[in-house]
Amino acid sequence: FMYYVYIIECKDKTLYTGWTVNLEKRLACHNKGKGAKYTRSRYPVQLKYFEQAASKSEACRREYEIKQLSRAEKIKLINSVL
Repeated sequence: FMYYVYIIECKDKTLYTGWTVNLEKRLACHNKGKGAKYTRSRYPVQLKYFEQAASKSEACRREYEIKQLSRAEKIKLINSVL
């Protein structure tokens, strides 16, 4: 299994961070309004950033770390891979 931590941008320009084992499927869910409660009223969403994690606990820990960042820090993280 590969785990992914991701940041998506919602249509209202807010950023949402989550984790999954299937990035494509998860994005499709978000874009059908069946993702997280937060994104249900804010789709379509666009993938802005993702990274791989070796385990579920690592993915959850990294998701938590990213969620603690300010918007500016998240944008910096997104831009670091461009």
